[in-house]
Amino acid sequence: MLADEMVEAISRGDADTIREAERRFVECVTFADAGEILAMLNTVIEADWMALPPWARNLSYRLACLQRPDDPDLLREAGADLYNFGPDWDDIAAVLEARAEELERKGAGEAGPGGEGAAGR
Repeated sequence: MLADEMVEAISRGDADTIREAERRFVECVTFADAGEILAMLNTVIEADWMALPPWARNLSYRLACLQRPDDPDLLREAGADLYNFGPDWDDIAAVLEARAEELERKGAGEAGPGGEGAAGR
């Protein structure tokens, strides 16, 4: 909901309203868990791919990745999003993709009787 409020404030262009909406967004996303952050990103991006400013997307993905550093799907999603707004962040996106591949290689090597590695659990 706060992401929608920020997007609306930005579209209206009132500096005070934008600042307040941004402050509330940052406060909320700072203390949200990764699942909540990803749900917000998926909802906002699905509604309007370009509505959420890149800094807000970057911050959101960064906080989610810090909470789930061993989630290859999340790392890839975050990397793909960075590529959308590059090339400034292409190096970081490549690191995220490499980390995801490394996690999957390790997970495949640790496959148990069900065939699932640690990354697939």
